[in-house]
Amino acid sequence: MARISGVDLPNNKRIEIALTYIYGIGLTSSKKIISETGIDPDKRVKDLVDEEINSIRKVIERLLKVEGDLRTEIAMNIKRLMDIGCYRGIRHRRGLPVRGQNTKNNARTRKGNRKPLLSKKK
Repeated sequence: MARISGVDLPNNKRIEIALTYIYGIGLTSSKKIISETGIDPDKRVKDLVDEEINSIRKVIERLLKVEGDLRTEIAMNIKRLMDIGCYRGIRHRRGLPVRGQNTKNNARTRKGNRKPLLSKKK
């Protein structure tokens, strides 16, 4: 089992797909990495040689910010927005949709479960 950027890649997947298990690498980035290393995209992870794995690691280190570093950067960007008090930061702070979505009927993913209305006692 190949371990790249702290992630165990699944053995039976093609390398092109397996690289997408790393946070910050999508299919486009994966194809770019493979073309740069010169590895066959149809090759399975279990068939990779150590030299090929090392070349993939080097390309990822050189080109991309992945896993912990990327998560930290994204968290810091959100924190910066909240600190300066801009509209997007306020939406993050309140747990509402940030990108202009309607909240009257939908947005349950962002708002969480419905809170029941408290009825008044007579």
